[in-house]
Amino acid sequence: MKIRSGGHDYDGLSYVATVPFFVLDMFNLRSIDIDMETETVWVQSGAILGELYYRISELSKTHGFPAGVCPTVGVGGHFTGGGYGNMMRKYGLTVDNIVDAYFIDVNGRIHDRKSMGEDLFWAIRGGGAASFGVVLAYKIKFVHVPEIVTVFRVEKTLEDNATDIVDQWQHVASKLPKELFVRLVIDVVNSSTRTGGSTVRVSFISLFLGDSKTLVSIMNENLPLLGLSQSDCIETSWIRSVLFWTDIAIDSPTDVLLNRTPSSSYLKRKSDYVKQPIPKTALEGIWEKMIELQPAQMIFNPYGGKMAEIASTATPFPHRAGNLWKIQYLANWNQGGAETAQRYIELTRKLHRYMTPFVSKNPREAFLNYRDIDLGVNHNDRGSYLEGRVYGIKYFK
Repeated sequence: MKIRSGGHDYDGLSYVATVPFFVLDMFNLRSIDIDMETETVWVQSGAILGELYYRISELSKTHGFPAGVCPTVGVGGHFTGGGYGNMMRKYGLTVDNIVDAYFIDVNGRIHDRKSMGEDLFWAIRGGGAASFGVVLAYKIKFVHVPEIVTVFRVEKTLEDNATDIVDQWQHVASKLPKELFVRLVIDVVNSSTRTGGSTVRVSFISLFLGDSKTLVSIMNENLPLLGLSQSDCIETSWIRSVLFWTDIAIDSPTDVLLNRTPSSSYLKRKSDYVKQPIPKTALEGIWEKMIELQPAQMIFNPYGGKMAEIASTATPFPHRAGNLWKIQYLANWNQGGAETAQRYIELTRKLHRYMTPFVSKNPREAFLNYRDIDLGVNHNDRGSYLEGRVYGIKYFK
């Protein structure tokens, strides 16, 4: 049985198998019951994040929820794997803000937190609930956001001193005020000045829970090489910041978040955690490798803040204090066919292998929600535990 809420499993494990199977699709279970008095929401597993955000925004300009930046992601899978977003440095993960759940066990009995017990409630908040049963709904806590937040996107290439700026970012990103999240998206683009015609571009993308004047002051004190100015910043509401982060025009009607249709491109994703700054000379080597392996990309998501304050045993999600940032490796392509897919997948694997000296070790940690069958699979037979242990240690340390 495959359980699907939004169908965003990166390796398709919610709807693909090599043996006969059926899909339990949660599509019709997507009610969202908001209680403003207690600042809580019961949200069913088949809802998408965009629906949740939109329904919250209908009732309040000063509440939000710290979950992912892709609005078509399903609540069920996102929550159960320890979903994160651009407010995690302030409020932690989805699982850090869940207070109850409705859960069906193997015997068809429906439980809430009290009847399932604290051990099972702990496990379904970051441990991948499909291993234990079916989560029908989660009860979550709102978080407070200001009426005005600030976003920016600033792009720098190697010719714009990107290496020095990334080097400065890696030393400060996890130490910035909790209200500030600055992500890096690193890809390869054409260059008219570099030998070979390609250069590395680094996009600095941010959400700040505050006004632009304060943001510019913080950035110029901590990351002066970026040269952020107020003209780079957009002050907006939290709900419209969701549009900005999804590359939707920020002045679009916010009900666009109700669209459940995801992008249709093919993709491969992998993950890593970084615990020590990468030497500047090594960054230069990484850029050369990315140019060689284009169009493989990387995204750096900073940790610190609230993430460093929550114990690694508080939920099954263990990647807390000691992590500077998480890497997402990605490749996207539009052409079908096994040969094309294998080419792009291998580019991503090669970049992942190249990064081995610079990431966590013993184990080399990975993020459960970036499901990656390269780490291992099991065959649901007598050896399942030993097979699962291989990748389980990477996901859960």
